[in-house]
Amino acid sequence: MSDSATRERRLLGRNGPEVLGVGLGCMSLSGTYGTSDDSAAIALIHRAIDLGIDHLDSSDMYGWGHNEELLGRALAALPGTRRNTVVLATKFGQTRQPGGANGVNGRPEYVREACEASLKRLGAEVIDIYYQHRVDPDVPVEDTVGAMSRLVEQGKVRFIGLCEARPERLRRAHAVHPIAAVQSEFSLLYREEADETRAAVRDLGIAFVAYAPLGRSLLAGAVPDFANLAEGDTRARHPRFEADNFEKNRALVERVEAIAADKSCTVAQLSLAWLLAQGPDVIPIPGTKRIERLEENLGALDVRLTPEEIAGIAEAVPAGAAAGTRYPAGGMKGVYL
Repeated sequence: MSDSATRERRLLGRNGPEVLGVGLGCMSLSGTYGTSDDSAAIALIHRAIDLGIDHLDSSDMYGWGHNEELLGRALAALPGTRRNTVVLATKFGQTRQPGGANGVNGRPEYVREACEASLKRLGAEVIDIYYQHRVDPDVPVEDTVGAMSRLVEQGKVRFIGLCEARPERLRRAHAVHPIAAVQSEFSLLYREEADETRAAVRDLGIAFVAYAPLGRSLLAGAVPDFANLAEGDTRARHPRFEADNFEKNRALVERVEAIAADKSCTVAQLSLAWLLAQGPDVIPIPGTKRIERLEENLGALDVRLTPEEIAGIAEAVPAGAAAGTRYPAGGMKGVYL
């Protein structure tokens, strides 16, 4: 593994901060894929920073505040000024609805309220990148982004972004205030909407932050034991992991595994390297609870692909070939709006 100082760095937006090409998505540290251990999670965050990862991604929805509090504790424990080396991203907009699907709130007064709460949980004076986590179809994006821009003016937020927003909505938002990054799912298995978005926003200088870049473990080389999934593991109700869909998706992944073997790297490293090769505006944020996986994922920065290999990987898993939607039916109503 090469030294982090020599690895490729990428801009989070035309005028945004520079970060390592691979960041860390922190969602899994707050119970999304089964229970998590706070001490182990903090150790993982510290190891990530030691390895040069300087882009940490959270949300007020991950563990409904737990994830931000966890990050706050982890960053507070860093010695000296090391906190200042970390680009901290978090999100607002999803609201808890007991017994039902998450709600969404993009009202300007809620933007201010959510930001204040996140700053307190993070123990921070400023959020580096603040995303609207889900589009609120009942509130004009101009109103939401207008409120976010005022947070920038007040020094509480440095840069702003949107998640799961269609290109036309991104353009409207960008006309109100520069959007540094858009975050959406992007992997070898799920890329049609991501390709549409990247083509539309590249000229605007908006970075594309790819979440779930390993297909929620499908591209990580680990086959879930569906008979013994941990309590709270959301894959138990995920369409792509349903029996028939899973078998089709595993067959696609086996093609990638064969290419990875020829490249002497892991399937996770090859999958991340392919994403990185899509352009300097793409920044994947794989998540994990395990330090060995963290180190493996960073190894993707050392994998070099030729144009022929990039095309061959895409042909092995054609766009649209994966079986099952990105979320269950309820979740699909809130993405790519």
